[in-house]
Amino acid sequence: AAMSSAEMGKFNISPDEDSSSYSSNSNDFSYPYPTKPAAIKSHYADIDPENQNFLLDSSVGKKKYETQYHPGTTSFGMSVFNLSNAIVGSGILGLSFAMANTGIALFVILLLFVSIFSLYSVHLLLKTANEGGSLLYEQLGMKAFGMAGKLAASGSITMQNIGAMSSYLFIVKYELPLVIKTFMNIEDTTGEWYLNGDYLVLLVSVILILPLSLLKNLGYLGYTSGFSLLCMVFFLIVVIWKMFQIPCPMDSDILNMTINATLVPLGDENITIDDMCKPKYFIFNSQTVYAVPILTFSFVCHPAILPIYEELKSRSRKRMMNVSYVSFFAMFLMYLLAALFGYLTFYGKVEPELLHTYSAYLGADVLLLIVRLAVLMAVTLTVPVVIFPIRSSITQLLWAGKEFRWWRHCSITVALLAFTNVLVIFVPTIRDIFGFIGASAAAMLIFILPSAFYIKLVKKEPMKSVQKIGAAFFLLSGILVMTGSMTLIILDWTQNVPSDGH
Repeated sequence: AAMSSAEMGKFNISPDEDSSSYSSNSNDFSYPYPTKPAAIKSHYADIDPENQNFLLDSSVGKKKYETQYHPGTTSFGMSVFNLSNAIVGSGILGLSFAMANTGIALFVILLLFVSIFSLYSVHLLLKTANEGGSLLYEQLGMKAFGMAGKLAASGSITMQNIGAMSSYLFIVKYELPLVIKTFMNIEDTTGEWYLNGDYLVLLVSVILILPLSLLKNLGYLGYTSGFSLLCMVFFLIVVIWKMFQIPCPMDSDILNMTINATLVPLGDENITIDDMCKPKYFIFNSQTVYAVPILTFSFVCHPAILPIYEELKSRSRKRMMNVSYVSFFAMFLMYLLAALFGYLTFYGKVEPELLHTYSAYLGADVLLLIVRLAVLMAVTLTVPVVIFPIRSSITQLLWAGKEFRWWRHCSITVALLAFTNVLVIFVPTIRDIFGFIGASAAAMLIFILPSAFYIKLVKKEPMKSVQKIGAAFFLLSGILVMTGSMTLIILDWTQNVPSDGH
């Protein structure tokens, strides 16, 4: 009798009750149904606890993943929106600059590679989540490599998102003064405080971003994601439209002056101008090193993959992969078009931040003003969404398992915003941030962590299997990309110190 009641017990545990059972010691297990405790105790006394835990594991573990998490409610289409919004970000403004320094053909090849790699890493991540039975990046890190894994995951997420946040605030710093100038019809800068980007960033942070970031849950911030995608599509349409409007030898007087001063004796100007307005297909120069990190930075959406997966209606790995394919393809097209038309408008004259280039040539242009406002709105509304993962990462690290406290929640948020503002005010150009974060954290999140977790956590495939070898190669290439880009960027920093980032 004792045996059978214990057997029953083994299979009767409801999945909700047992979610904690794996970690907890088997002996302080309280069974959720009435039986004779003595009988069970005597039965378990002669099995060592490790074994018994294993038995429990094998019976419930297989189904644990499907049952433990609530069923998702988000439709396929909405998930595509959310994921696309997670992918597309301020990176899109840096892409024309990347193309101007790689050439069209090389850029397309790089973009293709980065998007395929990102997709492969999404595949690894989903598989690992299924096997490891957790939908939190940090938890997977914990399960794979203990504290070190958890630190690596939350550190990379924090860096990546602080990078994203500072790039968003950079856009506010550069664009908002121009918008205000155009609105108030001010021609020359007389140094009013409200035309100073640094003050404006602080203001926007305190008035708009802080209140939104202090919210407890992400629920309705989902609405802003659709809106910011629309803004980005609008931006793309205007970039394409402007290409047909802006004639190539942009400011021929200025060009003539620079050409006369630097390149050629009088009389040959038209050759160089023609030359400047021909698209190049392969370019290598000192700025080419920034292209790879800018691209990797533009495709990082990995902290968002697992939350979106968790919310997906009738969730399965195949369905989530389809969401990823659609999103990645759409964003690939969007990135390609934005970069291409931006490049074909300005050729070698593209600045690291595309919108800034337009204002130099067009001055006060109404359409451009609207685009600026759209991008500013999109960017400002995305910052709170970006703060969420960082905050939960920090809370997971320092106060794991403690209940929610408003003062803690608020102080982390304020500290993060303050830190990002300091970065934005004191780092000279957005390129440095794109480059540095793209080379370190983005490489970690795309290449290194998913493959490392996969190799460690997916037990059912032997080390010699194709998948594991693929993941190992992926890990290696990630380390190469990371070390290579970092070395080149640091070299570039040490050599080009005097340049002010243009």
